[in-house]
Amino acid sequence: MPDLFAYTDGACSGNPGPGGWGVLLLAREGGAVVKERTLCGGEADTTNNRMELLAAISALETLSRASKITIVTDSAYVKNGVTGWIFGWKRNGWKTADRKPVKNVDLWQRLDEAQSRHDVTWQWIKGHAGHEENERADALAREGMAPFKKKGTAA
Repeated sequence: MPDLFAYTDGACSGNPGPGGWGVLLLAREGGAVVKERTLCGGEADTTNNRMELLAAISALETLSRASKITIVTDSAYVKNGVTGWIFGWKRNGWKTADRKPVKNVDLWQRLDEAQSRHDVTWQWIKGHAGHEENERADALAREGMAPFKKKGTAA
């Protein structure tokens, strides 16, 4: 059984603004890639955090059966949220420790549901640090954002 990895990233031109998400799914056996799949998408008016969340959600929701997967993200927001903060939010009825509504609650709930069907390991890596798979996920996020950007706008 190959090891499954999802490298995820989100991008936004302006925050809020047009955004995109990207996923590089790799199946590895003995370190060698045996299968690869890419996913991307975007929205016209969103935030970077929403795109980071959608990348992780999309990676999990695309799996057709329960799987053991490592999700590699450069988003401390996603990694810290899903491995720590979410437990308190759920206990508090999706409110923060100071009783305010959790931002992006719709996506946090969707991510919670999506990961409940899988055996997920979360890993954080530094973004834009020359990590090949992360750079590819970033390129996919920019590809997902492209249809929503106005001509001549930098990402």
